[in-house]
Amino acid sequence: MNAPPATASSRRPIHELPDELISQIAAGEVVERPASVVRELVDNALDAGATQVTVRLLAGGVRLIAVEDDGCGIAGQELTLALRRHATSKIASLDELESVATMGFRGEALAAIASVSELSLLSRTAAASAAWLLDARSGELRPAARAVGTTVQVKELFFATPARRKFLKSEATELAHCVQALRRHALARPDIGFALWHEGKLIQQWRATCAPGQEPGDEALARRMADVLGEDFIAASLPVQHRVGPLSITGRAGLPSAARARADQQYSYVNGRYVRDKVLQHAARAAYEDVLHGQRQPVWVLYLRIDPARVDVNVHPTKIEVRFRDSREVHQATLQALAQVLAAPRAQTLAAAPAAIAPDSFKPNRPQTLAWQAQAALKLEERPGHRVADLQALWGTPAQPSTPASAGASGSGAADAPPPAQPPASAGWPAPTVASAADAPAWPLGRALAQIHGVYILAENAQGLVIVDMHAAHERIVYERLKAQIDASRHLASQPLLIPATFAATPLEVATAETQSETLATLGLEITAFSARTLAVRAVPTTLAQGDAVELARTVLAELAQYEASSVVERARNEILGTMACHGAVRANRLLSLPEMNALLRQMETTERSDQCNHGRPTWRQLSMKELDALFLRGR
Repeated sequence: MNAPPATASSRRPIHELPDELISQIAAGEVVERPASVVRELVDNALDAGATQVTVRLLAGGVRLIAVEDDGCGIAGQELTLALRRHATSKIASLDELESVATMGFRGEALAAIASVSELSLLSRTAAASAAWLLDARSGELRPAARAVGTTVQVKELFFATPARRKFLKSEATELAHCVQALRRHALARPDIGFALWHEGKLIQQWRATCAPGQEPGDEALARRMADVLGEDFIAASLPVQHRVGPLSITGRAGLPSAARARADQQYSYVNGRYVRDKVLQHAARAAYEDVLHGQRQPVWVLYLRIDPARVDVNVHPTKIEVRFRDSREVHQATLQALAQVLAAPRAQTLAAAPAAIAPDSFKPNRPQTLAWQAQAALKLEERPGHRVADLQALWGTPAQPSTPASAGASGSGAADAPPPAQPPASAGWPAPTVASAADAPAWPLGRALAQIHGVYILAENAQGLVIVDMHAAHERIVYERLKAQIDASRHLASQPLLIPATFAATPLEVATAETQSETLATLGLEITAFSARTLAVRAVPTTLAQGDAVELARTVLAELAQYEASSVVERARNEILGTMACHGAVRANRLLSLPEMNALLRQMETTERSDQCNHGRPTWRQLSMKELDALFLRGR
């Protein structure tokens, strides 16, 4: 039974806690499980200048944790002092604490671990003729054999606190946490070799990818990431290189298509220290916000280099949390670094890829190629209020209004009827002659061939076959154009409706239209009260002039009502613009001509984040010739 609460008459006097109890309280903050011990001991090994760190475990680290290094070692006369609380060689003044650059500095780890386990310390310096072994439980110090370096053995973790030991998970779970702790160190230090043994078996080993103490370059970091996270991570990620004043950000950011169900591959480092920081997490999530599908979690490895005086690492006993002097600066730098990487269309990398099919296959020897040669169909200025069937609706640039080609494109059947096999020269089409395959443009997404069920576009490029979800692709194009327009002019251009579109509105919709009139004007919408229960849409964004004004108004009002009290204004704006883009994008089952399909492909190649739609779904997929051959067993 629990003891009854103390009353005024039975109040205990204030007294100092015994050292043993103080140490166990401190251990509760520092040592949560075997992985915590591994983290602290490896930190010490790195601070000692080790070039090789070996971790040996028994029973997932519960029975034994041994960390061996080849660092500078500890002098025999300092071993006893090393096990005392707040004893360290890494800082000596407040100035050094405010600009600490070592992994450890608090001087608590060894004392805390020794209070909840059977700890022994074996170390030798280069100047000593022999090593010295210290038993923390008995205090016995005796000479022993060892090369230069240190070995810390931790046996029977939590043996003196059975209640704490009961909270540990299974052996396999604790081992997985130890592997993860060592993996975090390995990603930060490619100049150091790491090995992990369990029950006498080598389960992980990462060899150094650059000289010890050398600042790792991009190649060394990439090799270490490939060793730790796998080659698939390198293939599905992009390099990050960003510098803002004294702050630099490097690493790799995973593609949206490589996102995972869990956030178990998100590694952030500040001056080589693994951290879990809300500022960095929020910035990364904001960068990935409109390219991820559902609740998928992005993957990244980011290294921040900043003046140690501008970051406080003395926030938590585990040193896994930090506090930045200027968190906004760090947030913006991280957001920009990732946004720049994710903005580049992945299709651009296909242009530099080696061709998988013979160049002759690009010779314009069939009528369909006449459409993708029609460069004039991509050079007109946008015209507000044009039909969705026109190339302008695909955010392309249709032909000059005075030319017969543009008149045909904007006609009633231009979007549905295929182009003529041999258009006359007076129609504005280029002559169907190309000297050689080299004259054909190297378009990453290739040229359009056909449309399937009004949903997908098939295109041929140098690598093979490209399949495009036309609605998802066009939705992203419209969305990015809307964002660019509103960023440039602070509002979307609007077009008044000749006859206002009225609809029966709910009280919430009427109230939202009245209170959010300025926001609606920014979005290019003018919605006013026609009566107590009726709203009138009097103007819509120019780019969406041919859409359903009533449906657009209802959706935008619903979004505004949801985000009215939200402080995340930009996120709310992007949500609304995404909804508007969805309504303005070309719909499924809409038949497109070849010039329209090619206009869409060309826009995808130059539009930021065009690999995913606003909801994070992919907009296109590549099937290489090798994959196509495998489907038909060619070459077998």
